[in-house]
Amino acid sequence: MNNLLAKIVIFTPMQSPEITVIISTYNQPEWLSKVLVGYECQSIRNFQVIVADDGSTEDTKKLISTFSKTVNYSLKHIWHEDQGFRKTIILNKAIAVADSDYLLFTDGDCIPKEDFIETHLRMRKPGWFLSGGYFKLPKGISELISEKNIKNQECFDANWLIDQGLESSFKLNKLTAEGWKERFLNFITPTKATWDGMNVSGWKKDVLLVNGFDERMQYGGEDREIGERLFNLGVKAKQIRYSAICIHLYHERGYMQPEMITRNKAIRKVTKRDTVIRTPFGIEKD
Repeated sequence: MNNLLAKIVIFTPMQSPEITVIISTYNQPEWLSKVLVGYECQSIRNFQVIVADDGSTEDTKKLISTFSKTVNYSLKHIWHEDQGFRKTIILNKAIAVADSDYLLFTDGDCIPKEDFIETHLRMRKPGWFLSGGYFKLPKGISELISEKNIKNQECFDANWLIDQGLESSFKLNKLTAEGWKERFLNFITPTKATWDGMNVSGWKKDVLLVNGFDERMQYGGEDREIGERLFNLGVKAKQIRYSAICIHLYHERGYMQPEMITRNKAIRKVTKRDTVIRTPFGIEKD
């Protein structure tokens, strides 16, 4: 494990959660607060949330401490010092302390729809991971969304969003599709089912078999790479982008650097070429 100290703060313990939601975050307390409210609205209760914090300031710690006094789910905050983009490292630390057999990965700027966790649990099956969908919002509407809008689910209502100034588009089907239409759109979508860190779930045992995320990787394909190793392991992916939905709040990507992309592409090239399954730079260090 990385020699740097990781601090773990645990709130509201719960026995045997059916699923662990791992939320990555970095200095976005305003967005994270909306996301944590979203998990209070879930249609099921037996789940655990771990906030994997890549070095945020005290504002995020205080926010989570405040939420811990009222949330109806188990909440952990795992943090390490800010030394640049080290998301893969903090995610591996979160995986190691997750208490359930099934893991759902998302980001601290993605508000889950009320059936988000229930859908992932209902559609899971051994030997597969699930690739969910997200609907991106512009900055103005992201800022506008309140706790009330989340609790009454207005922020997932296409008509409400249009009333707030959102342009109508085919992508709104992610928010409106149900039943046969939802299944049909999942089937015909040209988007491949991949491991996308904003909305993906899989079995912890499979994630451990590939040794988690490759900690050499920074921003740019670091999520896809673990998915590629899962494919090499024999795990399949199911497309549920019109079934399990979260809304993605606006943010800049100031942390993206060209050299990160270049290095990550080189690692992914080797993963594909050599059909790598287990990275030696993961949860356990070889």
